Amino acid sequence: MTTKEETRVALTCPNCGNDQNFLVKTLQMHVVHLDDSRVEVSEEGRPQVLEVLCDECETALKLEDMDEGLRKELLLTLGAR
Repeated sequence: MTTKEETRVALTCPNCGNDQNFLVKTLQMHVVHLDDSRVEVSEEGRPQVLEVLCDECETALKLEDMDEGLRKELLLTLGAR
């Protein structure tokens, strides 16, 4: 009988120790098409992560300093590049 262990990738704010809530600022571009009185999105780009902040103290965290697995999961979850 084997037990599945859940692997948890940690992200911790170096300033206040928060390891639960983070603010991720993204930028996403849209191309819109105007047709009479309607506005339609004809194209939209994937969001780009601009900044990751601690939600408690607003300390900036460097995306490039994060564990590779966590960084990939974050980008995948956001659909970002």
